[in-house]
Amino acid sequence: MNLSYIIGLIGAIVVILIGMAGPTFAFSNVARFYDFSSIMITIGCTIFVVVASFPGKMLKNIPKHFKIIMNSKGNDPAKCIEELVDLAQTARKSGLLSLEEKAAEQEDPFFQQAIMMIVDVYDADKIRGILENDIECMSARHEEAAAMYDKASAVAPAFGMVGTLVGLINMLKNMNLSDGGASNIGNDMGTALITTLYGCILAHMVFGPIATLLRSRDEEEVLYKMIIVEGVMGIQAGENPKFLRDHLMTYMAQKRREMGEGADQKKEKNEE
Repeated sequence: MNLSYIIGLIGAIVVILIGMAGPTFAFSNVARFYDFSSIMITIGCTIFVVVASFPGKMLKNIPKHFKIIMNSKGNDPAKCIEELVDLAQTARKSGLLSLEEKAAEQEDPFFQQAIMMIVDVYDADKIRGILENDIECMSARHEEAAAMYDKASAVAPAFGMVGTLVGLINMLKNMNLSDGGASNIGNDMGTALITTLYGCILAHMVFGPIATLLRSRDEEEVLYKMIIVEGVMGIQAGENPKFLRDHLMTYMAQKRREMGEGADQKKEKNEE
């Protein structure tokens, strides 16, 4: 579970509620920030504009998007590198055909496809082209998903301003003081301001973080698959397993590289 997202979201909600309650922590003041008209204008219009802007097949994936951002266990590049090094050692000892059984053991379809391509002795340039095109198409799909939340993040404040205009128009139309119209000024002005608040909250506390997390997950998956591509290309070229490990470790962040190298040294000591 992605605890940082949960902690951040809950923390932001708690802080804004405390701010609404005021320095005396009178949480009864929070009720002042509820406005049905503002909810309809800001939240309702934002949802329906997003529905109108994207096809149904993308909208159906929204639960999947939340599952992705809540899952803290992504692909492990270090583990992938070790698997590729083991495959390289097997290929050097028994040949590329011996990797067919290893391919069947892989749960990741992309990894399995990459191994089978070198087993079937595809041309190296064709293998790289096919796999990199697969990565590009995957990243494009992920960007479309993130763009949906970018759209919502941009639309929500806009409809907050629409609500502001609605509230101001109603306030001006009701400013007939001789007939008691001043009694509605507070409600109309409240709608005018609260819609802007709702729009900012939706944009920066809900939709913005989701788009950022989806792009972060995309970067992680692209890195993972690029390691696979470079790994299988090295295996096909007959690279030394130790050199292959060093080459693939350059794709990882410095901190992860140090952790991985530390684990390798520990493993070598245990074997001795």
